[in-house]
Amino acid sequence: MKRYAAIGWVVVMWMLSWQAHADNVVSTQPVPSALQKVFAGYYHFIEPSTGDTLAMLVFNPITIYPNERFRNKKEEQLYWKTVRDVKRTLPYAKLISSTLLETYEYIDTYQTQKQKQDYLKRFEKELFNEYKPTMKKMTKSQGKMLIKLINRETNQSSYSIVKAFLGTFRAGFWQTFGKFFGVSLKMGYTPQKDKQDAMIERICVRVEQGTL
Repeated sequence: MKRYAAIGWVVVMWMLSWQAHADNVVSTQPVPSALQKVFAGYYHFIEPSTGDTLAMLVFNPITIYPNERFRNKKEEQLYWKTVRDVKRTLPYAKLISSTLLETYEYIDTYQTQKQKQDYLKRFEKELFNEYKPTMKKMTKSQGKMLIKLINRETNQSSYSIVKAFLGTFRAGFWQTFGKFFGVSLKMGYTPQKDKQDAMIERICVRVEQGTL
């Protein structure tokens, strides 16, 4: 089997299933940009002294980090490799997160568990064909990064997501299968405690702000 992020593909495949048309034809969804919006919104107000109506633009918060410092060339190479992996996978993690919000509402439209399972089975083959080419282009490190960033965007592990839709047995199967590739669905994301995750978080924020 080719060396690509099998578990990352599984999560993306199942999450994107909920973006398909009701007529069972999978729609091709463009991958969203990882950039955040510059403005959070705006509002109007009246200037008391003149009576003029003015508009107030509200910017989203912007985080400024100091420049990264590297002790040696190896650390610098690791940093830029991580930047590459984040830029490659962050848009997919955001796509999964936005789709997940719709998923919980959509799945409630099915009356029985059998209908839900039939729906999942019906889409499995179509989704495999739809997204396998993209996932195969990911490296092993990008597969791991995708799992981490899914946790960042959804605030839950990929294992929990797969378990919710496929059940404990199949989630356990994919968890075991992923270990052969060095990928764990239960991989956490703790930038407050883990040095590597902290670096990833800084990169994510910079990518979102368009400063990296």
